[in-house]
Amino acid sequence: MDKLTVIVPCYNEEEVLPVFYQEVKKVLDRMEGTETELLFIDDGSKDNTLKILRMLDTCDERCRYIAFSRNFGKEAAMYAGLEQAKGDYCVIMDADLQHPPALLPEMYRAVKQEGFDCCAGFRKDRNGEGCIRSFLSKAFYKVIQKMSHMNMEDGAGDFRMMSRKMVDSILACKEYNRYMKGIFTFVGFDTKWIPFENVERAAGKTKWGFKSLFRYALDGIFSFSTTPITIAAVAGVLLFVLSLVYGIGTGIHTLIFGNKVSGYTTIVCLILFLNGIQLLVISVLGEYISKNYMESKGRPIYIVKESSKGSA
Repeated sequence: MDKLTVIVPCYNEEEVLPVFYQEVKKVLDRMEGTETELLFIDDGSKDNTLKILRMLDTCDERCRYIAFSRNFGKEAAMYAGLEQAKGDYCVIMDADLQHPPALLPEMYRAVKQEGFDCCAGFRKDRNGEGCIRSFLSKAFYKVIQKMSHMNMEDGAGDFRMMSRKMVDSILACKEYNRYMKGIFTFVGFDTKWIPFENVERAAGKTKWGFKSLFRYALDGIFSFSTTPITIAAVAGVLLFVLSLVYGIGTGIHTLIFGNKVSGYTTIVCLILFLNGIQLLVISVLGEYISKNYMESKGRPIYIVKESSKGSA
């Protein structure tokens, strides 16, 4: 009998967890021929999430939990779940029910019977999101695809069921600065995509504001692409060429027409512009150096404060 582990990262999900548990339980109970477990990862929640997980662990032997000592982020939570999962197949899904549990049987058939190593949910639209957020998200995925030359399309999220072979390959990627969407693509394997409609959270509030999403986007770019350094180099060459052209043109104009070199405002603007470019390039290099610095420390990806019996 195959064992299926459902990994659920949680951060301040007290309002939605009971609803999520009931909905997933209904689906898992109908999946005959499988042994299932629910592995909840409490990512340093500050509400009653951990209390609810303790209760679920007591009431249902299929439920396990791991609680971090602080908030390490969703990427660390997903890694911890995959590392502690006991299943032959592992699925990652959010607790807010934006990932429909009803797709789990179809995902299982894809990886068990159809020969796929992974079956992932693909969000068809962004209904319910603001126009600005939707536009920026689509733009980000277009940019990162161009920069990284990897297939990370808009709508492809973390909701996916994977074989043990693929899970082990992901766990072999030990980097501290993790961007799981990129790692899923990096390890390869045959993936079947199942489209689903975007829905609002069943309860609670999203933890992803513009600031956190912007930081997440930068992490993705700097983790899987060196294109920003290339862009900085090209910008430097173009500015050097433009400065030569401008200098030669100004010199010829002065020799022919005898005009004095003027343009105090232009000089000030050019200085400010070039200094801005220099600071931008330095910041790009700093991002890569800081990531390398964090990797060299060799710190753990997460720290466990508490766990249920049978977990780390």
